[in-house]
Amino acid sequence: MSVNRDLGLGLNRLSEHEHGRLVAYINLKLAGLGLPVYSQDGTSFLDLASDMLANYRERGRLLADYLPPADARIQGFLDAYLADLPQEERPRLPSRTLVLDRYGMARELSLPPASHEYKSPTLSSYRVRNGVLHNPANDRRTTQGVFHVAEGGLPVPLDKKAVPKLAFARLLKAAFNPPEDLLTLPFTAGETQNAGVFLSLLLRPVVRPEVPGYSEELSMETRFFAPASLAANLDFVESIFGNCGDPYVSQNDAALDPLHWTGHSGCIILATHLVTLSKRELGLPQRSEASERQIRDGMCWTNPDEKYNDGKPFKICARDRRGVIVTIIADNYFGYSKKEIKTHISYSSNLLGQTEEEHSGGALVIPSFNLGTRFVPDTNLNSKGQTLEHTLRILRDRIESRPEGYAVDRTFPQVVYLPEDAVISLDDQTASWKSNGVAQSIRVLPDEIYVHPTGYQVR
Repeated sequence: MSVNRDLGLGLNRLSEHEHGRLVAYINLKLAGLGLPVYSQDGTSFLDLASDMLANYRERGRLLADYLPPADARIQGFLDAYLADLPQEERPRLPSRTLVLDRYGMARELSLPPASHEYKSPTLSSYRVRNGVLHNPANDRRTTQGVFHVAEGGLPVPLDKKAVPKLAFARLLKAAFNPPEDLLTLPFTAGETQNAGVFLSLLLRPVVRPEVPGYSEELSMETRFFAPASLAANLDFVESIFGNCGDPYVSQNDAALDPLHWTGHSGCIILATHLVTLSKRELGLPQRSEASERQIRDGMCWTNPDEKYNDGKPFKICARDRRGVIVTIIADNYFGYSKKEIKTHISYSSNLLGQTEEEHSGGALVIPSFNLGTRFVPDTNLNSKGQTLEHTLRILRDRIESRPEGYAVDRTFPQVVYLPEDAVISLDDQTASWKSNGVAQSIRVLPDEIYVHPTGYQVR
């Protein structure tokens, strides 16, 4: 059995009692949506609650167009972003989804309760001794041609593919209309009739951690949508970023907690079926009518049957300065689901300011070397004629010259500027040199930094 590098290994297997309670809860939510349930453990409780469930379904029918606050903010962005397109081209978020409002629901939904294995064209899941193992069909190692950005918002970097707004709108509309097999819920796979539904999850990934006494923790809101057959992806991301509960409940509305919300919203939709769409049906131009960049990025066609992105997995996002970012991932590779949330964190961080970007490119690295117990400029450093006099002339009043022939930084007094001939010795714990022919020295201390006129630092 091959295993994805971004291991979809869900640990902390539930006890039999907890497992039974979670199965009953899922059945209750499925019945509330009018969907088939898992029946092998009995449905007497559902029979008892049939009148209440009928009332719940009727209320859901009357509120069919209602979106929870987070979704309403995302929908508002889409309506404004795509306002220059015809009304029929503007997609709408699904209002009827199976909301994963309890941690662990996604893991339970990814397998039939009585089975230890479930396979689909995109995924294999196995119940193991300490949890669940998910093994996606795609285990990618390259990002070439994967990152696409919709035009009309912030500038599209040259290393990304620029996608016309109409093509993004049609991709998004297709993402919310997957084939029936993708909507099949693994949880009911053993039933005579399978449930078909979209799953949704609310996350609150941290953008700025709390610094006690200085700043509060700030998080953004991210909504995740996936057809039910991809429940394992939601299991994976909530194992990393947690579960923020039901988006319809006011206490989970980020806007009602402005002290801990960045003001930014994200939305991620999994849609593996988009690789089958053609460039022509997405509204991309024929090559003879395409711009130079469209030709370079492959956003045009010669053969009407050409697949978008050559039929290979991709992800595309739309974003602008309003603080909402929407991403479609045409792949079920777990790494993309995780990394896209981190990309959303980076987006929020850049708009927020006063915090470090998630994808900042790594750490600031300054090489350091063990010079032994003695630093001698002629031996340890290839100087190019720089002197302390040069340093004093460049930094001027930012450093204070001392009569012994060295200088101290006025802003950071622990930074000491030494003359070009200074020798530092740990044996006698001194830095020594000659000033006007007179031997001078100072004590070297562990919390001070000694700077040679070349800029070389010794600690």
